[in-house]
Amino acid sequence: MNFTGNAFDYDAAQIKYNPIRRTDPAIAGFVTAALGNAVTILNVGAGTGSYEPLNRMVIAVEPSVTMRQQRLSAGKSPAINASAELLPFDDNSFDAAMAIITIHHWENLKKGISEMRRVTKGPVVILTFDPDALHLGWLASCFPELVAVEAKRYPPLNSIVQALDCNCSIQKIPVTLDCIDGFQEAFYGRPEAFLEKEVREAQSAWGFLDEKIKSQMLGRFEHMLKSGDWDARFGEYRKLPSFHGALRLLVANRD
Repeated sequence: MNFTGNAFDYDAAQIKYNPIRRTDPAIAGFVTAALGNAVTILNVGAGTGSYEPLNRMVIAVEPSVTMRQQRLSAGKSPAINASAELLPFDDNSFDAAMAIITIHHWENLKKGISEMRRVTKGPVVILTFDPDALHLGWLASCFPELVAVEAKRYPPLNSIVQALDCNCSIQKIPVTLDCIDGFQEAFYGRPEAFLEKEVREAQSAWGFLDEKIKSQMLGRFEHMLKSGDWDARFGEYRKLPSFHGALRLLVANRD
């Protein structure tokens, strides 16, 4: 069965993505290694340009005008206005292709991955979250409504592997305590960050929650922090150097 994502409307939301969602050096090392010796790279669903190798020729595809504008503000090259499902390139145009925390926004996972494989001679690299591992850590205990939304949005790993239809490796990627890419697990040891509106706005799942539910959930969480209940239950995370949660890197090579 083909997985259909649940896209967030970045153009309607007008979120300032760049200050919160940045390239984390530790994660970038895994992505760059997976790209191998590729010289020409296609970045699909490129957003503001995080994790694009600086020493390669990268062509970015991004359907959101807001994201395309913000990548220019970040000093990145312009992105082509196109979607994963209909890439405007000839077969085997690139040495490698990458899709970084984006596939849950696609309209049609199978078609998007098929297009990535069509235009790529070498590895297809996908960074995503495993919906079956979102219960790891404390987020599911403190933000059950939020994690429930995320679990429905991220494609199961087996559906990605099936769509890739070739030799594929899956690597668990650790998140460090000082991670600067502000997705949810990046703050596993810095829980106060979730009380900041700018942080939540840069995490698209919050946009799918009813305002009343969101307010109640954040109220409970703030009380947990102020009362010391959070630290009593989860305080060890503040000193944990790295966290192995749901972040996964899938690499599909040509057979």
